[in-house]
Amino acid sequence: MMPAGFDHQSVRVADGVSLHAAVGGTGRPIVLLHGFPQTHLMWRHVAADLAADHTVICPDLRGYGASDKPAEDGADTYSKRTMAADVVALARELGHECFALAGHDRGALVALRAGLDHPAAVTHLACLDVLPTLDMWDVLHGADAAVAFHLYLMAQPPGLPERMIAAEPDAFFGHFLDLWAGEAGAIPDDVRAAYLEACRAAVPSIVADYRASAGVDVDHDRADRDAGRRLQMPVSVLQQDWGAALGYDAEAVWSRWAADLSHSTVTSGHFMAEEDPAGVVKALRELLAR
Repeated sequence: MMPAGFDHQSVRVADGVSLHAAVGGTGRPIVLLHGFPQTHLMWRHVAADLAADHTVICPDLRGYGASDKPAEDGADTYSKRTMAADVVALARELGHECFALAGHDRGALVALRAGLDHPAAVTHLACLDVLPTLDMWDVLHGADAAVAFHLYLMAQPPGLPERMIAAEPDAFFGHFLDLWAGEAGAIPDDVRAAYLEACRAAVPSIVADYRASAGVDVDHDRADRDAGRRLQMPVSVLQQDWGAALGYDAEAVWSRWAADLSHSTVTSGHFMAEEDPAGVVKALRELLAR
């Protein structure tokens, strides 16, 4: 379901771990990281446009889609630091020491960590509809935090969340595909079915990814914040108006992390690359021109 001209590859990025990636186009490279509960397919419209003058790399993250799903063996298996290192290794194996990077949702957290840990590799950074992990937990308070119930469920120790989600995976993952979409039909039936099939086969690794965001990822973010580390490359953030809904200043939050920031509030739903691909392409092209 990716555009014509995209080849699918399996690329070894770590011991025992290969990432599946769709690669197309020629020119300056850009890596696009998907969110939850999706796969690389979420970028199909954006990738088709960018491939006209960029090498576009759309991987499935570790633990998702057709990429390897190593068993959780400690906190680092699905830390964003580990997943960011996967992405840098993927680009290097494909011949790119430096690349632009855009991520949505979970992919944006991986992209943020790549920008902090590998500043020489990431030339431009875009984060779609997310807050840095540390700040995400800080802004969730009281009954308003119910919107993020899945974060708390999957933060629990191994066992219970996996069993609960595996009992009705299509109902669980489909809930978010339906609830978070701002435009009916943005995710057609065949793509929705592909997302559900991929998630159904990846419950333990998806939970492990979220569990890391309630533990080791917070530790890594806090260490960076305490040390005053910031993103030095041009950064663009696109997100829904969660600040108004939850009572915080989203641009101010991101400004603490990025020295060169462009922050925009969008009117589309969460799945903006599928609901408003032209808007996302415009923002990415403006970022790449900075």
